Amino acid sequence: MNETLVPPEASVASAGVRWAGIEWRLNLLDGDTELQWLDEALVGGQARAVLWCAPRGLVAPLSYRSHAGFDAACADFGAAGWPVRLRRSGGGVVPQGPGLLNLSLAYCPGGAPGHCADAVYAHLCATLARALGWLGIETHTRSVRGSFCDGRFNLAVLTNEGDRKIAGTAQYWRRDGERHAVLAHALLLLEADTELLTEKANAFEAALGSEQRYDANAVTTIAHAWRAAHAGMAPPSDLAVQLRRYIAAALAG
Repeated sequence: MNETLVPPEASVASAGVRWAGIEWRLNLLDGDTELQWLDEALVGGQARAVLWCAPRGLVAPLSYRSHAGFDAACADFGAAGWPVRLRRSGGGVVPQGPGLLNLSLAYCPGGAPGHCADAVYAHLCATLARALGWLGIETHTRSVRGSFCDGRFNLAVLTNEGDRKIAGTAQYWRRDGERHAVLAHALLLLEADTELLTEKANAFEAALGSEQRYDANAVTTIAHAWRAAHAGMAPPSDLAVQLRRYIAAALAG
């Protein structure tokens, strides 16, 4: 199901980007589609914003193919109902599935990665922070040690136990001559079982013979943060719908 959340004419004033609609898609996890979005940005200048979810599984960067046990691990996890897919951006293994929400922005930011990468991350994080702020959830950008696919541009919430990651971000760039396009991506932990997700990520790393391990206590969910921000009240039943609408509104400026 595809749904346009805001009119195509909506724009992001702070980034100078005019989006070709902000879409909602179910069960999208297709690297070829993302490359098509980048080509559309490079050739026609089209900027695309897509909110999407994906079937259950794990997603690893292409660099993971260098592990000797990669093919066997993928076969075992696929047989157990956790298929492994590859992505072009860097980082580490991340889960996909119910209770997780993705935002992908494909556009030409007006410069090369060395000049624009941090600004692209900052814009993505600021958009999400604004949307979460409308839900009463205060976030900040930082690395959270022990979280899967950790990076400088995580979104985190401050809890009594310290910072907890609530969203992670990544980028992938393509170029055509002097023109550059970026796919800026965020994975938001909406209301998933973070213990299970971390367990699966650790099991996959172990199957590869990797020493990398993740800590379930380093991450939290938007649903949990909502409870903390609203005196322990249960989150609304339409929390996912509200979040999608607020992200669309934040992108619309």
